Amino acid sequence: MRSFAVALALTGTLLVHSSWAEARLLLERKIPLGEVRGRIDHLAVDLKRNRLFVAELENDTVAVVDLDASEVIEVISGLKKPQGLGYHPSADALYVANGGDGTLAIFRGDDYQAIARMPLGEDADNVRVDAVGNQVIVAYSGGLAVIDPFSRKKVADIELKTHPEGFQLDRSRNRILANDPTNQAIVVVDRAAGQELARWPTGNGTNFPMALNENAGQVIVAFRNPPGLAAFSMNDGAPVANVELCADADDAFVDAKRKRIYISCGDGYLDAFDARENAYRRISHIGTAPGARTSLFVPEMDLLFVAARATASEPAAIWVFRPSYTSDDSLQ
Repeated sequence: MRSFAVALALTGTLLVHSSWAEARLLLERKIPLGEVRGRIDHLAVDLKRNRLFVAELENDTVAVVDLDASEVIEVISGLKKPQGLGYHPSADALYVANGGDGTLAIFRGDDYQAIARMPLGEDADNVRVDAVGNQVIVAYSGGLAVIDPFSRKKVADIELKTHPEGFQLDRSRNRILANDPTNQAIVVVDRAAGQELARWPTGNGTNFPMALNENAGQVIVAFRNPPGLAAFSMNDGAPVANVELCADADDAFVDAKRKRIYISCGDGYLDAFDARENAYRRISHIGTAPGARTSLFVPEMDLLFVAARATASEPAAIWVFRPSYTSDDSLQ
């Protein structure tokens, strides 16, 4: 077990442009990750065991965090720049996309023993788990790989001729929507046919993270350069909104219960937006830490986890935020 300190409480919280009473996200605790250097990438969760997985890219490791005890209980090693993570509950397996060697590593969910490793393609990155359709989909440079979680074999390759960044599963239409920052577009993929249907232009900017506001029928895209948040119709890609955003965005999530959008950025801020109307008004701009651009919102836990890399003043940690209501919020 990696050595760690007792979980920090609310020390060091910065709320910029928000008071405690107005903040839509309140920092509950910090969970130290130990001696972790450099960049931290994506997160995943095992709800049954109440555990969080953390891709420690520059350490070539994945940390397993016990959320009940607020501590690291296991460190999975032997990886090559792990980036994307996904946990499939029925198969009870953890999937790790390795950007360093283009492989997908699969580990047992009970003891984290390696059970399979397969080549996918250069820069294997984001992972999406379809627990209903029993598929694991992994992005790599040039396309998307479709994995059967029970046979642990690749059953399809969807060629995109680009490196997809953030992507999401549009289950109601059986499609995949993927960001293509190189060509400044959203790629629409037919899952059944395994091929590209359309490309929706996003305008100027490098579009990285993506989320689906399914209640509004909109795809949410965050841009890094120039920074911005945009919403497009999920029907035809028509633009709906475009507003200011923190810089170096890497993850975006929809809080359907509160009708909000949460986006974490590497410039050291966490932005929250009101999604009750198409204006997407920014309602919180919360300070985190430089480089803390990766996050995971878990609706079942009602928590937002932000991965903060080590700085000169603080060790690497998972910052745990809980959404809150304010006087102008509504569940309607």
